[in-house]
Amino acid sequence: MGKVDPKVDEAIETLNMKDGPTRRRLLAGTGLVSATAAASALLTACSSSSSASGAVSSSNPFPSVPSWHFWFVNHVTTNSFFVPTQYGFADAAKLLGLPTPNWVGSTNSIASQMVAQIDAAVSAHASGIATTLINSTSFTTPVGNAMSAGIPVLSYNADGDIVNGVPDIGCNRLAYVGQALYTSGEQLGERIKSLVTTPGDVVIFIATPGQANIQPRYDGAAAVLTPAGYTVAEIATGAATDVEEGNMVAYLLGHKSTLKGAFAVDGGSSSFLAPALAKAGITGLPNGGFDTEPLTLSNIAAGTTDFTIYQDPYLQGFLPTLYLYLYNISGGTLVPPDTDTGLSFITKSNLAEYNLASRYQGSGTAEKYLPRPSGAISNPIATTSS
Repeated sequence: MGKVDPKVDEAIETLNMKDGPTRRRLLAGTGLVSATAAASALLTACSSSSSASGAVSSSNPFPSVPSWHFWFVNHVTTNSFFVPTQYGFADAAKLLGLPTPNWVGSTNSIASQMVAQIDAAVSAHASGIATTLINSTSFTTPVGNAMSAGIPVLSYNADGDIVNGVPDIGCNRLAYVGQALYTSGEQLGERIKSLVTTPGDVVIFIATPGQANIQPRYDGAAAVLTPAGYTVAEIATGAATDVEEGNMVAYLLGHKSTLKGAFAVDGGSSSFLAPALAKAGITGLPNGGFDTEPLTLSNIAAGTTDFTIYQDPYLQGFLPTLYLYLYNISGGTLVPPDTDTGLSFITKSNLAEYNLASRYQGSGTAEKYLPRPSGAISNPIATTSS
């Protein structure tokens, strides 16, 4: 057998071919001693590990780690908003070679049930915990116990109460991944003013008043609208999506003659806005809300809902998983950053890409590549760096 070019040998080692057929083919081509031939051999080797689309598989740059098992403790585990969140953490775990995180908590925003699951995660020696801090008092002890046991804890989607715009987190979690909730409420208020130009009665529906994942949005909106002369009603719809629409219809029927706008601060209530207005016999009333439930997007496409505010639930699953992984693999030196997952308005004009079936919006199960639209990227001038 002739001499193997060093580049060919390097390709074999880099691609971890061991004793497979591609390795034998490269070794059989020992006469390919020029750099050009070696490069060609490398390309051929790469192509053998390419997907049908032509994307080249890359080697994981991280060392082998234990099968770290993370827990996501949620406040409404069956709510449709968190479907893409679950896809996000599953995809991140698969990418990193980890078990799919546990998905536990409450179905009706009961903090004690969430606390019990955080305690269970500590007892099970979880490798990391991500949880929604739906108030600033219930989680001080359980999160503190987890951190004292050496288990890193992140919050996502909700980060404790916000009083007059000032955060009251209430525990020693490492970082928050989610929307700037009070700010998003202020922006909701400004959008309402642009749609309802003469002050009057507006309703803002909210699934669970007082809970830190959505109450700051209402508070932010009311802080903008009330001083401007609007009368704002805060109406509870319920944590379970099967009762939200009925509660909304009941309120709308009793106030249809005076309302100038109807809005919502949670995904379920937002998705039922247009159907509830239709059942109440109200047409043309300005309305909008939050999140990208498929029904909300369909309503925007049909012109029956004006807008929704996007906070990227997929990232709220993907990023905590990545952050917990990096914190563990770095010996605790890659401390996770607070991360704002976004405050984007979706209207009929920019709906198309969000309305595609995908795991990213929770409207599809397939793992697939969504090409970006061609042409310029439209984005407003940045206003903050946080």
